[in-house]
Amino acid sequence: MGILGFLHAFADYLLSLVKIVQNREVGWRTINRKTGREIREQQPLLKKLKLFLLFNPLTEWIDTTHFMRLHLHKKNYESGIREGTPASKNQIKSFVNFYHINMNDFEPSEINAYNTFEDFFVRAHKPGSRPIHAKNDPAKAVVVADSRVVVYETVAESKKIWIKGNDFTITNLVMDKQLGPLFDDGSVASFRLSPQDYHRYHSPVSGKIKLFRSLPGNYYQVDPLALRSGLDILSNNARDYVLIESEQFGDVLFVAIGATDVGTVMIHDKWQKPGNYINKGDELGLFQFGGSSIIVAFQKGHIEFDKDLLDVSKAAIAMDVEIGMSLGKAVKVSKS
Repeated sequence: MGILGFLHAFADYLLSLVKIVQNREVGWRTINRKTGREIREQQPLLKKLKLFLLFNPLTEWIDTTHFMRLHLHKKNYESGIREGTPASKNQIKSFVNFYHINMNDFEPSEINAYNTFEDFFVRAHKPGSRPIHAKNDPAKAVVVADSRVVVYETVAESKKIWIKGNDFTITNLVMDKQLGPLFDDGSVASFRLSPQDYHRYHSPVSGKIKLFRSLPGNYYQVDPLALRSGLDILSNNARDYVLIESEQFGDVLFVAIGATDVGTVMIHDKWQKPGNYINKGDELGLFQFGGSSIIVAFQKGHIEFDKDLLDVSKAAIAMDVEIGMSLGKAVKVSKS
């Protein structure tokens, strides 16, 4: 390549950066599962700068009390409360435009039908907009949320590549020394929801509710920059979880984790009662306000995740997915 070719390529690169910044495509790399196209998540530039400031080795060394993060959490929580007021309705149109949200997927589809931003935030999908993969086959697990997902065959692999929290274990996540070890060497799917996403979540499998618990905590960011820092984000945030007893998958752990601006992590009353049967794709609960995260854990050797999800996850790239898409299939476990 001659000097002119080099300069031309460099100019193209600079122009591409300008386009990325203009479109606010400054978030983590993801691959859209429908199109196969690699994209970067849309994110306000100020939010991106805050993440760089808060979650880096220097800040972790200086701010050992996490004062800065807790101060921002307080401000974010106050902002979340304001989103339940009538004045917050004025934010909806600009929010939809900024994130290019397709309101035809939701019911109601008219933004004027929502009285507050909170009402809009927990909007429901239009029936049929998210078909459930192999709906009548209980041996196929499905995606639980419109989100970005990474999957790993072991918890150890997830810590090596994605979840860098120094103290992260399933036992710490559920705060139960009897339940946790059942999944410590199991398979993990980590779903991350951004503020623009649909914030209801659904069951990955069919089975009987075996256990429900609600744990208090903070509301730290669940952006990859935060998850890949030394701070154990997931085990410090407020979370609810259920244990689902599945004939095909064994015990499946579903943990809904609050994050920035989330005022409530709520699993519906029906699924808080052991013994109730849930079908895959049924709505389990919802988040109010902001970003959030979900961990689904399977016991060792009980699931084979889809290859396309495994491949991108090993490269530390998340897959952009929708509720009801295929997650993996059950593996028959010999009972010796």
